[in-house]
Amino acid sequence: MKNRISVLALAALMLIGTSLTSCEAVKNSNNTQKGAGIGAVAGAVLGGVLGNNLGKGGNGALGAVLGGVVGGVAGGVIGNKMDKQAREIDNAIPGAEVERVGEGIKLTLNENAVRFDTNKSTLTANAQANLDKLVKVFNQYPDTDIVIYGYTDSTGPADFNLKLSEQRAGSVKSYLSGKGISSNRITVQGMGIADPIASNESPDGRSKNRRVEFAITANQKMIQDAEKEAKK
Repeated sequence: MKNRISVLALAALMLIGTSLTSCEAVKNSNNTQKGAGIGAVAGAVLGGVLGNNLGKGGNGALGAVLGGVVGGVAGGVIGNKMDKQAREIDNAIPGAEVERVGEGIKLTLNENAVRFDTNKSTLTANAQANLDKLVKVFNQYPDTDIVIYGYTDSTGPADFNLKLSEQRAGSVKSYLSGKGISSNRITVQGMGIADPIASNESPDGRSKNRRVEFAITANQKMIQDAEKEAKK
């Protein structure tokens, strides 16, 4: 914990030293303005440090999104596009947890949205219906990369849960790919029992931990287009 705090403190100092905007201006800005307010160098440093540390041993989707910070005016352009995509996802799937983080999106679908048969990686009809809604949004924003993280509760052997979580994330990728989303955009990672968001001591808590998370970030084309637009 001390090491993590030290790393975050170092990142904050580096950000202060390189940013050309005031703390007050950044604090009061929206997501799009924050992308532009953080200098390109500071944004890259902060995103890399936070992404690497949060992404190791936990917080997979959050770490991936933070690790993709571009910063500068180009970051503001990307942030604007992500704002729009996040709103569309939120409208398409009621109950989904959609978080705008940095210049990306962290999306959490609990088992009410993406349910699997017990101890299997087979998507239920309800899960497929919700993913169909997600496909429509992903098709509108083809210049994004998607990492899918599968999670389980703590019931059963940890190695079994790790394998099952990867298979479930893979099932989501296969379904999305089958609906026209390029498989090159999507990578998967099984997280098993890692990063619980609730206690595994209760049925409700275990239900919340059985989930799928998405890290949605700009791909190289979006970044290059944003940099060109920033120079105009």
